[in-house]
Amino acid sequence: MWAPIIGNFFQIICVILGLFGTYQYRPRYIVVYCTWGVLWVAWNIFIICVYLELGSLTVETPALTLGAPQSISWWREHGIGCQVSNATATSTNPTVSGCLLDFTYVEMIHAAIQIVLAIIGFIYGIYVVYMFTEEDDSFDFIGGFDSYSAYQAPQKTSHMQLQPMYVTSSTC
Repeated sequence: MWAPIIGNFFQIICVILGLFGTYQYRPRYIVVYCTWGVLWVAWNIFIICVYLELGSLTVETPALTLGAPQSISWWREHGIGCQVSNATATSTNPTVSGCLLDFTYVEMIHAAIQIVLAIIGFIYGIYVVYMFTEEDDSFDFIGGFDSYSAYQAPQKTSHMQLQPMYVTSSTC
């Protein structure tokens, strides 16, 4: 199954890009990650549909194997509790028995977990992009570094406002 392996490779690259974008305050990288997250959810929905054999989709769908003749799921032979017989280097369909969970369910659970993680990453990415691109209006360009705006009167917290006091020193 070469297509899922290639998809996982791109997922790893985009997660690294999203983390880098978050660390370096680069919203465009995070937008790329979020866009890939949408594609990743669609791909995993396709994988679930393949293993449920909806419509004309089957496990032997050429989209998953990319035309490779001996391409099968790793979980088919290496599942929890699986006993493999007739497994040789040239065998394309070994007999597997005793699995705790069939490989199709393992693949669907894996895809569902990937969907949940991608949705969480998408929501987090949109939030971070929003926080990075939100304008900060606390700095007053007209009045300089004053703590209050030139358009507002300063708010008094008590009846007396403190004023700077200048002291001249006299030397004898």
